[in-house]
Amino acid sequence: MEESNREGHSEYVVCVDNSGYAASLEKHKIYRVIDDAAACTAGDTRVIDESGEDYLYSSDRFIQISVSAELEAALAAD
Repeated sequence: MEESNREGHSEYVVCVDNSGYAASLEKHKIYRVIDDAAACTAGDTRVIDESGEDYLYSSDRFIQISVSAELEAALAAD
């Protein structure tokens, strides 16, 4: 997964599997993807998790979503 799906916009995913990472990932929560081509090639996704840091997780833990410009602005404000 890449961070940007259209010019100037970030990519977001929803966690659908937090098994083994309950303290780091919340199921059904939206996470911003950090661009990491090597991770993507290896089947991983880099997100900012509950610690506030970016970490790699298996891509199958997430589903990519599209967000409106209004939601993206609200998410970026936090």
